[in-house]
Amino acid sequence: MHILSVYIPQSVIAWIIIGLIAGWLAGTVSRGRGFGCIADILIGMVGAIIGGWVFTKLNIHGGGMLYSIAAATVGAVLLVAIARIFSGGGE
Repeated sequence: MHILSVYIPQSVIAWIIIGLIAGWLAGTVSRGRGFGCIADILIGMVGAIIGGWVFTKLNIHGGGMLYSIAAATVGAVLLVAIARIFSGGGE
């Protein structure tokens, strides 16, 4: 048994990886580059919650890593768009 599996559940590691990918994709789509590693993870994780809710409301169901990344990315792009609206649209 690996030492990290005792202290960090694999689901947490998966959330971080999905968050990083989704946050980076959202940054790339919305501004041409990511926001930085930690910000990408946080944006992606919050985006996963938003994207999961949006996908459920649109009756889009699925599973697996690609579905999770897609939902998280959609949510992260929405999060970045909403943040830009409230911040005045500047960089």
